Order: sequence, then C-alpha cells, then structure tokens
Amino acid sequence: MHNRYGYNNPPFGWAGPPPNIPGRPPYHLGDYGPQPFTANIRELALQNRNFRTTLWTGEHLQLTLMSLNTGEDIGLEMHSDVDQFIRIEQGQGLVLMGDNQNHLNFRRHVSHADVILIPAGKWHNVINTGPSPLKLYSIYAPPEHPRGTVHRTKKEAGEHHHGYY
Repeated sequence: MHNRYGYNNPPFGWAGPPPNIPGRPPYHLGDYGPQPFTANIRELALQNRNFRTTLWTGEHLQLTLMSLNTGEDIGLEMHSDVDQFIRIEQGQGLVLMGDNQNHLNFRRHVSHADVILIPAGKWHNVINTGPSPLKLYSIYAPPEHPRGTVHRTKKEAGEHHHGYY
C-alpha cells in the first residue's frame, strides 16, 4: 500500500510509527543526504551525544548536529567560502566572532531558540557556558565536512579536521 507520497515505507525501511507519536523509536543518527528527508530537528539535536554528527549532506548544503560539554567550545575557526547558520536547542553559550583570530570583537550570549549567522570569512567560536550540554544544529552552505562525518569527541574532530580546534 502506498502512502500519499507514493512510498511503501519510510527511508531505510523504518517501520515504526511516524515522528512525534509516543512510543516511536529514536531516530537513527546518520547522514540521510542527498535523499529527501524530514525530521523533528529539535528531537534529533537533543538526542545527539556526539561532538559532531552530519545528518544530511547535499551538493550545496549540509546539516550537522553538535553537543558541547560544559566548558567545551566548537574551536576557533574560519570558513573562507562557507556561510553558516547555528540554532541553539538546549543550554547556554557565548558566541565570539571577528575579522581576525586575535580580535574577536563580536560577543553575544546565546541560549535555547537563539540563532547565530556566521558569514563566510569570519573567525568564530561558540563556548558552552552552562551547567549542561549545549545542543545545537548547524547548516553549512556549501558543505564543510565529508558526508557521513561523526566525531564522538572534540579531540577526535581535531584529528580529522584541518581547522583550528
């Protein structure tokens, strides 16, 4: 039997109840791109326990989930040709940005439901200043990380990324 979208089953043969219904199994955190995809992003961000998990990678866009432990930061970095959008789903933090890595003159405190827009070429960092994990998702355009990237810890991310961790 086909649903109204013409599919027999959801992607990956997931046969559980649809999202937002009590008793639904947790989402599988993996890279669903470049296939069409829908999900409750807040639920996924809160479920993620990895420092970084790519959730969807397409030709021109990438969605990643991040979880920063208390006192942990993303790491000072700059993407010369990538615009970035970040939304905080849980916790509180401090955003630093600037034109020079030694002069981060933009400083803002952020918390649940705040967004951070980072233009290409800006040095930036996000620091968890709260008592619990800082849960967020980030959209990169174009993609920044290889499809399927999972970094369990910041240390692991630093070993695989040529950024400024």
